[in-house]
Amino acid sequence: MTSPLPVPVGKQNAPRQSPPGLPRRVFITGASSGLGQAFARHYAAAGWQLGLAARRADRLDELARELGGALAATYPLDVTDSAALASAAADFCARFGAPHVVIANAGISVGTLTEESEDLVAFRRVLEVNVFGMAATFAPFLPAMKALRDGLPRRVVGIASVAGIRGLPGAEAYCASKAAAIAYLESLRLELAPSGIRAVTICPGYVDTPMTAVNPYPMPFLLPAAEAARRMARAIDAGTGYTVVPWQMGVVAKLLRLLPNAVYDRLFGRAKRKPRGLPL
Repeated sequence: MTSPLPVPVGKQNAPRQSPPGLPRRVFITGASSGLGQAFARHYAAAGWQLGLAARRADRLDELARELGGALAATYPLDVTDSAALASAAADFCARFGAPHVVIANAGISVGTLTEESEDLVAFRRVLEVNVFGMAATFAPFLPAMKALRDGLPRRVVGIASVAGIRGLPGAEAYCASKAAAIAYLESLRLELAPSGIRAVTICPGYVDTPMTAVNPYPMPFLLPAAEAARRMARAIDAGTGYTVVPWQMGVVAKLLRLLPNAVYDRLFGRAKRKPRGLPL
């Protein structure tokens, strides 16, 4: 599925002189709200040059204005549109240089039931955004990142989820997409290792964002988006191959993975479900 949005041309807020030393650069998808917005604020505060991509141009412009002193370019696009991402990558690299970090954060979630034929549209959309969109985000940047010779660490970061570790009822599409993302990122980690670029898999637990605001069930260890971004940025900087944030959800996920199917089914078979509908 391609986006109805036009291939973007980056828009820059008032340019400021880069700070002394080698500027670091990050490109973030899903930057207009939630965790992506929190990442943008975190890296802007550290003086990084930013590429901010999302579907909502007005939100991106508002964020760029808020960041003020940061050097930022905004790209209104849909991550399922690989041509738009290629255009954004070319513009960003021409303007600032290849990014040191690319964060494929864009993702959508909605309840789906396989028995409901109308949910197949939502199922396809979730998989396209959460899996294909991640690969489409990395692809146009990798050649330029491989050519970087400034000695600074290089990372490609995929935001997966603990929902990819075990399936949940009524979340077939979302769980499948995040399980696929985890496997894809593991393959990418091995593929990129000889180049020195580290692929980082981050599996958030519950983060307080618009995506989780509709969840009709308790969310243990819920983190504010700013705190989640801070912890994740620390893992990104360290080049950690795989991490769960917060760590408590990692313990829970490992325990759930060890449960026999009969026990797991009994515990979660009647769990409350995310509302169905078309994903935003």
